[in-house]
Amino acid sequence: MPCVYISTNISLDGVELEPIFDEITKAVASIIGKPERYVMVILKGSLAMKFWGNKEAAAFGEVVSMGGINTQVKRSLISTLGAILQEKLSIPTTRFVLKVTDTTAGVNPAPKL
Repeated sequence: MPCVYISTNISLDGVELEPIFDEITKAVASIIGKPERYVMVILKGSLAMKFWGNKEAAAFGEVVSMGGINTQVKRSLISTLGAILQEKLSIPTTRFVLKVTDTTAGVNPAPKL
């Protein structure tokens, strides 16, 4: 199940969040190759955040998935989620940082008996 957690210093009061949730869900499902119903999206606003020495609009995101992550997927997630945040919340892509984790990376399968 992919989980997307995005924190931002902008206020989300009065912002219609449903289209943002829908767009992020569809994008992540498509990029990682998982069904949309398995994607969880958490969006938190009005957080104390400073980036590049100032408090202008910025966001930090994290995507955690059990499988489906490789270098190309990471690049696509960064680009796509950054574009969504820029379009929907006016957060410049240069002020968005994304951490991507595959929980199965480095896990060896159980030995066959």
